Amino acid sequence: MEQNQPKIGKFSLNYGLILGGISVVFALMLFFVDAHTSQDSTSQIIGIAIAVAVTLWGIFNFKKANGGLLSIGQAIKLGILISLISGVIYVIYMMVLANVLDPEFVTTIAENNRAAAQEAGVMTAAQIEQQYEGTLNYFWFSYPVILILNVIIGLVIGLVGGLIFKKS
Repeated sequence: MEQNQPKIGKFSLNYGLILGGISVVFALMLFFVDAHTSQDSTSQIIGIAIAVAVTLWGIFNFKKANGGLLSIGQAIKLGILISLISGVIYVIYMMVLANVLDPEFVTTIAENNRAAAQEAGVMTAAQIEQQYEGTLNYFWFSYPVILILNVIIGLVIGLVGGLIFKKS
């Protein structure tokens, strides 16, 4: 009797939803402790660690469901799709955050960037003001950038996971 092959799309959707949900819960935790506007590297590192753990978990479970077989191509597809699905969920959260939960979010980010630029002292006042206005007017541009970066991170995680777990 022939075994059913597991579907990459199903695994990607399941683990993408898990990763997206965990990412939103983590972001809400930062929001409730009023740390959502700080650009702390610790939060970013934790977010990447969560993405790596959940994506590798998805790749490992796909391999297990596939009778111990996994190609690098399958792992890369899983990594990209899991990250893309979670990225879409996170972008939706960011839209809700910036428009509903904290309507001053973009302004606060722009002001934090302005303060950091003034403190660094490398930019002129005109450049700092231009950066401030650009952040306010073009914050929406961060949404596709988040998706693109998620796909790139997913590609890397998928490649590394494929190299670790591969068996053809």
